[in-house]
Amino acid sequence: MKRVVCLLGSPRPKGNSAVLAKAVCEAATLAGAEVTTFALNTLSYRGCQGCLLCKTKTEACVLKDGLTPVLEAVRACDVLVLATPVYFGEVSAQLKAFIDRTYSFLTPDYAFNKQRRTRLETGKTLAFVIAQGHPREDLFTDIFPRYAYFFNWLGFTDSRLLRFCKVYHLGDAAARQGALDQAGDFGRGLVTEPRAAAEAAG
Repeated sequence: MKRVVCLLGSPRPKGNSAVLAKAVCEAATLAGAEVTTFALNTLSYRGCQGCLLCKTKTEACVLKDGLTPVLEAVRACDVLVLATPVYFGEVSAQLKAFIDRTYSFLTPDYAFNKQRRTRLETGKTLAFVIAQGHPREDLFTDIFPRYAYFFNWLGFTDSRLLRFCKVYHLGDAAARQGALDQAGDFGRGLVTEPRAAAEAAG
């Protein structure tokens, strides 16, 4: 059974990215996956403190806060779903703080030993679910490849994208049945397709 961890980066419990992620996770569950979801905005945590203790004293982040169980779940997962709105051309602050904390997954010599950069098992799947309010599909296209590049260092060798534009107002995604259907197909694919090329939807 595949273990899927979904992180909701939106501050809105029923925001567009959260609605799309829910459809992804429901489909993954029906396909036989074990899905665990964390709403990051409900947790209390800090970003990486740059203390480097995960590189000198321990093999895990020394901070003990709301992200501790999240990081442990990600360590054990097969598929990681990162759902986020686009804020100022970036992922949400809630999600970015989590991403910075994954620095603890890198080995002390990751910058020089390309054969063993990660403390995680390799072969994991990264799935980005992005809800963009702006209608232009050519904007903010750098988000996914930029983070897929770094997550590849962490062992996420299969990276997939589900992206929708022009979902600005609360409820926009929920009103687009086609988007929900695509999200369902995407979620099933995370469980049933061994590897896939990056997917994008307008």
